[in-house]
Amino acid sequence: MKSIKGNNVSPHQFVLNDSLHQLFDAVNVVSVQGYDEQRQVIYWNVGSELLYGYTKEQALGQKLEDLIIPEHMRELVIAAHSNWITQGIEIPASEITLRHQNGTDVNVFSSHVLFTNQYNKKQMYCLDVNLADVKYAQSQAQFKDNMLKTIIEALPDLFFLMEMDGTILDYHGTDKKNIFVKPSQFIGKRMIDLLPEDIVSKFQTHIDKALHHHGMTTFEFELNMHRGIVYFEARLNYLSAYNQIVAIIRDISDQYKSAEIIRQQAYFDSLTQLPNRFLSLDRLSQMLVECERSNEKTAVLFLDLDDFKKINDSLGHEVGDKVLIESGRRLKQVLREADTVGRLGGDEFIVLLRGINERHDVLVITEHLLKAFRKPFIIDGRELMLTVSIGAAIYPENGQSASDLLRNADTAMYRAKDLGRNSCSFFSKEMNAMMLRRFKIEEQMHGALERKEFELYYQPQFDVKKRQITGGEALLRWHNSTLGNITPDEFIPIAEHTGLIVPIGRFVIQQALYFLNQWQSIKKQKYTMAVNLSPRQFSDIELLEIITKALIDNNINAESLELEITEGVLMSRQPLVHETLIQIDALGIKLSMDDFGTGYSSLSYLRQYDFDVLKIDRSFINGITLNKADCELVNAIISMAHSLGLMVVAEGVETVEQLTLLDELGCDLAQGYYFSKPIPAKAFLDFVADY
Repeated sequence: MKSIKGNNVSPHQFVLNDSLHQLFDAVNVVSVQGYDEQRQVIYWNVGSELLYGYTKEQALGQKLEDLIIPEHMRELVIAAHSNWITQGIEIPASEITLRHQNGTDVNVFSSHVLFTNQYNKKQMYCLDVNLADVKYAQSQAQFKDNMLKTIIEALPDLFFLMEMDGTILDYHGTDKKNIFVKPSQFIGKRMIDLLPEDIVSKFQTHIDKALHHHGMTTFEFELNMHRGIVYFEARLNYLSAYNQIVAIIRDISDQYKSAEIIRQQAYFDSLTQLPNRFLSLDRLSQMLVECERSNEKTAVLFLDLDDFKKINDSLGHEVGDKVLIESGRRLKQVLREADTVGRLGGDEFIVLLRGINERHDVLVITEHLLKAFRKPFIIDGRELMLTVSIGAAIYPENGQSASDLLRNADTAMYRAKDLGRNSCSFFSKEMNAMMLRRFKIEEQMHGALERKEFELYYQPQFDVKKRQITGGEALLRWHNSTLGNITPDEFIPIAEHTGLIVPIGRFVIQQALYFLNQWQSIKKQKYTMAVNLSPRQFSDIELLEIITKALIDNNINAESLELEITEGVLMSRQPLVHETLIQIDALGIKLSMDDFGTGYSSLSYLRQYDFDVLKIDRSFINGITLNKADCELVNAIISMAHSLGLMVVAEGVETVEQLTLLDELGCDLAQGYYFSKPIPAKAFLDFVADY
């Protein structure tokens, strides 16, 4: 036997057909049929005779679809069997309806195994379990379930079945808006892990009361949900026969509507309608309790409008009030639904950020807030320019209590004022330095193209066997008079975020093809030039036009240009990506998958798009002479790529041992410091001339 597939069956069970059939002959409660590659019956046990009505003699030699497959399923079954035989696509186990000899339906759960016998012939065995009794029981259960569902749908209540320790076993209810978390998240969980501590304490108290008094017990509680504070009445009853608790929950918020007006005045700012200082700090305290339980982070932002006093003094308090209202509106527009923005008083605001996983998450939000305030305020026909200073503190590293976090965020805000306003300062020194560096890079990037600060470096690509230069990769470098040399790892993400990557990307394409024209003219032969495309560039509707014009202007054949993309481009799911890649292929331009092996879906993308080149990431090349696993992985990637008709480029080759091994593995091209680091255009031409 050479191979076995399907349903976790051990290969040792299928040594000879005789022993296999002897095993199935002893079983009559399960239908087992065997089929050859043409779907003809080669085995039919007693269980099959009982289930489908055909005797063994009647079934042998007949085709699967002519015996038990309903007419509407025949083509699907034939195709599925063929796909498993020829392509290895397994037929999954499933519940299906087949046909009895007398034409009636037979409900079964059908599993399948495929193996190659001792004569090198593939055979499929179907194991079918009769579901007739199960179906009847299901129909009875369905009737009772529908009756119960009808009753529940007529009631506004939520029904929970719980263990004595608060573990939720089951749930019923039609009003999904009153569920604190999705049923999939709370079934099997304890209330203590889902609800605030004070509510859990109430439930436990009344569970104990229901247990001791063997009757209904009632209490009220409130829950801060996504739609605000909701008031509930809970009724608990003890099921002694099962040692379980039934909880019936009803929304009684309407009874509190009259009290809501008083609550609004007590907890919300009358001008902006934002939570006031009292409510903001109360929410922060609640968030800290939740964070301690869930081990999450929370960020507190303290915001102060820059030069707001001048507006009040020069234009009056009425204009100042309108500025405050618009400021609150802009803050709410930028923030996520789960976050809180409140007014502390005067021109001071507070922002509470939930569910912070990384410090970078806070940085992104503060950038959006600053950008929102850089747009002019239009008040009574006047255009006012107003900026904001922001201080940030993160729980738990910058404070354990609401008061500590607010104080530290306030301190950080004054640091932002000292830095020139219109900026954000973090209470953390490291984060603050990172943020300042990012702001400086973004500031200097504006105008960098006009100042001619960007330059293309080139790294040669070599034919591994011939040791000849076949092309090069264009790599962007930036030297700024203020910040010095800035690495691509730093400035490319910022260019992506700001959209400046679009004009910069155009510059790279034009310069790379201009240089390729020079190179080919000097050497009188064809070379390829690889250029990276980032996800944001695909939003440029003129991208194809720019590429085509650059090819024509520099007299470059389309096949000499190789556009490199990473999985990030494909995973961005921009609507223009798919269409653009098809058009790139139609132009004859080569398409390369860069950094292969570092993502999760590269194989599926290789099937979807017409790639010409696959680049193995340097992280794998680095270990091929030292790590057997890396070597085997690279060997597998090369073999797979070649089977798909792709050229393979190894990045990051640094030693002659790596190059020799890549040659043995059949790699096509290589680039890396062993040959040359990326160098400017003139140095590159000198290198080519001297090589």
